[in-house]
Amino acid sequence: MALSLTIEGLDAGYGAVKALRGVTLDVKAGETVALLGTNGNGKSTLMKCIMGLVRPKRGRMSLVVDGRSHDLTRLSAEEVVDLGVALVPEGRRLFPKLTVKENLTLGAFRRAARGAIKRNLAQAFDTFPVLKERENQLAGTMSGGQQQMLAIARALMSSPRLLLIDEPSVGLSPLLVSQTISKIGELKKGFGLTVLMAEQNFNQAIRIADRGYIIVHGEIAVAAGSVDELKANDIVKRLYLGGG
Repeated sequence: MALSLTIEGLDAGYGAVKALRGVTLDVKAGETVALLGTNGNGKSTLMKCIMGLVRPKRGRMSLVVDGRSHDLTRLSAEEVVDLGVALVPEGRRLFPKLTVKENLTLGAFRRAARGAIKRNLAQAFDTFPVLKERENQLAGTMSGGQQQMLAIARALMSSPRLLLIDEPSVGLSPLLVSQTISKIGELKKGFGLTVLMAEQNFNQAIRIADRGYIIVHGEIAVAAGSVDELKANDIVKRLYLGGG
């Protein structure tokens, strides 16, 4: 099933604050694309624009699903989700006073996923066995790593085709960051997903990415066609690899 995302000349912000300036990028079917940048450079704003949570001031966003193009700038968040887009937000955004299983079930509110709750729940528990062990535990009492697993699994409950993941490494130990990024790579292959991942941990992100972009002060500073091209870029060397 073909799916691709194209963003052209996107401006967005909050009141007088412009968070994105002329952002242009694309994600092709089956790719894992990394959107790299430090805090405050617009990564989360871009994710929210795609999801219909922030309205861009200018530019174009189109999602092509099975040959049909959809203008994301005109759709509500619910309509974007119905197209098969799921967001794993920065900071998890779980329901802390609900159980693991209840959080997962709420992830299946998309109409196309309601008939697949049993299957998706089994896949979520198979992917993250600790969630099965703790299915009746309140989400707010879990560790940061376990909560991140739950946030990812909740997104998968909607049977998505495009998975947006915002800062999966935030608040996790280096070992858990490595395990989480590896798991995202496994899920992409196992579920046949297309993935756009916003991340500031360069070395971890490029382990599973096909290519990537660097966003600086709301603008795309680097658009690389491969991980090797990304690593060879002078801006990347200076910002992430300790180059002069």
